[in-house]
Amino acid sequence: MTDTVDINYGFQLPEELLMLREQVRRFMREEVKPIEDKLPYDAIGCSKADKIHLKGIAEDMGLTGLTIPAEYGGNPVSALTRVIIAEESAKCRLGAYAPALGAFGGGPPNIIWGGTEAQIEKYGIPCIEGKKRAFVAITEPTGGSDPRNNITTRAVKKGDRWVLNGRKMWITAAAGADYGVVFARSDDGREGEPPQITAFIVEPDFPGITFNEIGVIRALSPYEIVLENCEVPEENVLGRVGYGFAVAQSWLVDARIPYAAGCIGIAQEALDMACGWANQRPTRGGLLKDKQAIQWMIADSEVELQAARLLVYDAASKADAGEIVKVDASVCKLYGTETAGRVVDRAIQIFGGMGVAKEMPLERWYRELRIKRIGEGPSEVHRMVIARNKLRNTEGGVYFS
Repeated sequence: MTDTVDINYGFQLPEELLMLREQVRRFMREEVKPIEDKLPYDAIGCSKADKIHLKGIAEDMGLTGLTIPAEYGGNPVSALTRVIIAEESAKCRLGAYAPALGAFGGGPPNIIWGGTEAQIEKYGIPCIEGKKRAFVAITEPTGGSDPRNNITTRAVKKGDRWVLNGRKMWITAAAGADYGVVFARSDDGREGEPPQITAFIVEPDFPGITFNEIGVIRALSPYEIVLENCEVPEENVLGRVGYGFAVAQSWLVDARIPYAAGCIGIAQEALDMACGWANQRPTRGGLLKDKQAIQWMIADSEVELQAARLLVYDAASKADAGEIVKVDASVCKLYGTETAGRVVDRAIQIFGGMGVAKEMPLERWYRELRIKRIGEGPSEVHRMVIARNKLRNTEGGVYFS
């Protein structure tokens, strides 16, 4: 991690958030990086002792339980605060995994708080205590771009149980999880209406559920989940029957803004590393920083990162003001992930051969950021969301209305 001159990027953060940002930077530099430097290149976590050590410090700093309701011992914070923390905590070799692995102690999926008190006690609280881990399964082989209509996994009520049949694909954090929230079609709906989707809490030892690892270009593998007459108790229905899609949509929108912020944090670290390299790398007739081609790559990267960051800050501020941010979240996710990919690509180019060497984190970030353009909804889906909203709400301007 590099030391950089602080810039406000045209968005005036409150003093307390400026102080928080500096605290997180120092935590990542002084506590996380020394531990990370001892890990194997493609590690996706540290030792239990190191996790306990880091979690203790993070708790003292108020960085844990950020999406957990206060009544359950959480420390809920504003969307803008989460964005600042997500951006800074991603500036490490394992930055792309920070949200999935629970960088500062983890917690259950937000959707669990919409469950009954018994469900929260059985599944939510143990996650806060670090005793359980969970996954969320929405995507299927038919695609995840239109989950409401693409979900073909069936849930049929039989007595006091639901029987699930189907397959889920590309499910993150399924390995070793203690439970998961699985979305299934419980009713096809009336003609002309969308199908009804219901959320179920499923445990890995339920009969009829199997997990198959899927190797991908990063170290953390997703899983295929096969459900064959998997019986789920009625008390494991999460929320109301038929209203699971609304639950899923709320969870996805909430996650997309800090998701984009994390990608921006990785890219900013890559750009700062490239600048440090350009400032010291000798070339014929001077230093690498003197070459116009290098300067243009740095300039383009800085401009795009500033724009992406402002989009994220703006969306988070709107969320904190109680505005609907579905489209803003799509804008952030689309531009933030695609910008991050371009910036890391340029940083590798500036470093040359060293950029793809495994002693540097750049080639790992390059692979992992490629997945970010697919996860949380692929870029093309977010373009559709943005375009449809624009077309629906624009009459045609001054000259064509």
